[in-house]
Amino acid sequence: MSKRDFLAMEEWSPEAIDHLLALAVRCKRGEIEGGLVKKVLAMVFMDPSLRTRASMETAMFLHGGHALNLEPGKGSWALETELDTVMDGATVEHIIEMARVLGRYADALAVRSFPKGTDWAVEREDRTIRNFARYCDKPVINLESSRRHPCQGLADALTIREHLGETARKRFVLMWAWHPKALPTAVPASAAIAAAHLGMEITIARPAGYDLDPDDYRAIESLAKGRGGSLQVTDDLAGAIAGAHVVYPKSWGSLLHFGTPDAERSLREGKRDWRLTQPRMGTTAGGRGIAMHCLPVRRNVEIDGEVLDGPNSAVIDEAENRLHVQRALMLELIGDRNGY
Repeated sequence: MSKRDFLAMEEWSPEAIDHLLALAVRCKRGEIEGGLVKKVLAMVFMDPSLRTRASMETAMFLHGGHALNLEPGKGSWALETELDTVMDGATVEHIIEMARVLGRYADALAVRSFPKGTDWAVEREDRTIRNFARYCDKPVINLESSRRHPCQGLADALTIREHLGETARKRFVLMWAWHPKALPTAVPASAAIAAAHLGMEITIARPAGYDLDPDDYRAIESLAKGRGGSLQVTDDLAGAIAGAHVVYPKSWGSLLHFGTPDAERSLREGKRDWRLTQPRMGTTAGGRGIAMHCLPVRRNVEIDGEVLDGPNSAVIDEAENRLHVQRALMLELIGDRNGY
């Protein structure tokens, strides 16, 4: 039987994602105990984490399993991720051996690896996470890569369903937000894919020069249409937010200037007003639209503190749901099905 990786939400069938979300609801209600006794999750964090690491460790503990954490270069050997290379520099461990060895120790492997290069044509291939999946013979889980953050997408979908109930044809706005530096596109793309899975009418509001990758737009639109929703892209922020049921502010860097920070910085100059404020939330559907964010968030930069602490905010619910969707994911991938 071939292994099953979780690298992107859209690579699983809609029915499989619906099953995961239903299982997460049962986990959250306290209906499932055990299922991961003597199971081991090996986690490789090549970049910082708070919610992802804490929620994954807690998920394994709650169901009787164990999570071990590795940080290459900070307690485990510095990792080389390029396949065809002469390792006569600072790196000591190669991704091929790491993936193969951890596959012998653990029942599943989870990896976080942000983009590091200067060429989007290379980074968009998501080589690190996909090479871990290629060389590890156990399920590999994406904890955020250059292109996707599917566990966050699951949590986003669960949170939207909890707050809205019926989601079909309701309006989801992914809004670009100003930030002091260029950030990856993995979270915004995954958030839009989550909304597409829910059959929502998606609007991506961004300034000129801040489009997502064309393949991301195609994936979002294809899934949305298949689930009864739609996609549009605009630079009209006020028009996008008016009447929205969900507003998801998130910064991302311009792919036109990927790897050239000075040019990217110049492009974002004068755009600090791309921020989610309470007056903007007041224009959402009945003034009751929900505000979401993956966290960490720059208060009063991406979102005003008044919104984060106000009645429209769903960000803490969203963070909590990382735990429950990951419990469901681990049970689905490596769990003992007896009892649930």
